[in-house]
Order: sequence, then structure tokens, then C-alpha cells
Amino acid sequence: MIELTKLNDVKFTVNCDIIEFIEETPDTVVTLTTGHKIIVKETRQEVTNLVKLYRMSLYGDIVRQIRED
Repeated sequence: MIELTKLNDVKFTVNCDIIEFIEETPDTVVTLTTGHKIIVKETRQEVTNLVKLYRMSLYGDIVRQIRED
């Protein structure tokens, strides 16, 4: 799960596994697999980086262990 910010400064957490795509129109629009669209303050690249960091936090230890073996 990653934390994002709506345009009204309200923070919320979203399951990044249900993000379908991210657009800049120029606002950043996050479209979920459910069809919901959320406009956020973060840039497309910031959202992408948050997803990467989240996944690295989940799978980083596993990947390191595999590389060591």
C-alpha cells in the first residue's frame, strides 16, 4: 500500500496492486482496475517511485537471499 495526496490535501492509502495506469493531464490521474479514477498531487514519476519502493520493501529480502544462494 502506498500513501498519496488528493488535491484537497487529504492523504489516503491505496493498494498499488490495483493501479492500472497513471496519467498526467496535467494533473496526475491514477486509474484503478475497479474503474475508479483519483486525481493526486504527486507526479506520475513520484507514484511510480512509491510503488517501486513498496515492492522493494516486500521482496527485497527474498531477492537478496536468492542472489546469495
